Amino acid sequence: MAGKRVLFLCTSHAALGDTGKSTGVWAEEVAAPYYILKEAGCHIDIASIKGGKIPLDPESLEGNLNDHTHSFLKDHHGLKSKVESSLSIDEASEDYDAVFLPGGHGVCYDFPDNPALITLLEKFWAEGKVVASVCHGPVGFVNIKAPDGEYIVKGKKVTGFTNSEEDAVGKTAFVPFLLEDKLKERGAHFERANDWNPYAVADGKLITGQNPMSSEKLAKLILEAL
Repeated sequence: MAGKRVLFLCTSHAALGDTGKSTGVWAEEVAAPYYILKEAGCHIDIASIKGGKIPLDPESLEGNLNDHTHSFLKDHHGLKSKVESSLSIDEASEDYDAVFLPGGHGVCYDFPDNPALITLLEKFWAEGKVVASVCHGPVGFVNIKAPDGEYIVKGKKVTGFTNSEEDAVGKTAFVPFLLEDKLKERGAHFERANDWNPYAVADGKLITGQNPMSSEKLAKLILEAL
């Protein structure tokens, strides 16, 4: 796997609607794939919509954190410094073998209609590269089309943060749309496990994970696809 290049593309949005609460990227969804892919020999760059410091959802740094998140907080392998000084999406080249979109509620606001993100992902897809995301990350796929004009998720097996999980965290009223509903609306074959159980699925080069707990499974599917 040495020599494979992966671009992580994160949110720059730090506010949960007009609630006054902070959000951003979910730490585990960056950390677990980063360490797994890096250990396998991949080169990883971290980018965000605006560049610079990527906002972290404060809730992702609370409670019982897994080993990957602890490593992130200790800045093992320089991940924390990369998150604090990310490339902007406009600086990100196309010289990668895969692109990965971590979730967190921030992506719900600055991913779906971002022209630069849409252009980049459509080019990656057209070139047959791996396109992956986890949890809320697939909101970045809902407006991405293949060269034939169809949505890339149409007819594909995908997963993502479910309606019931959104309801369980009490944020259904604050997101612009429910991811599960939107993916189905785009023609995807939505798959899922029970709430909070790890689940990830690959359909060709399209790889998605259901929730933060699915980050490790998703990373392993990326490695298989590479």
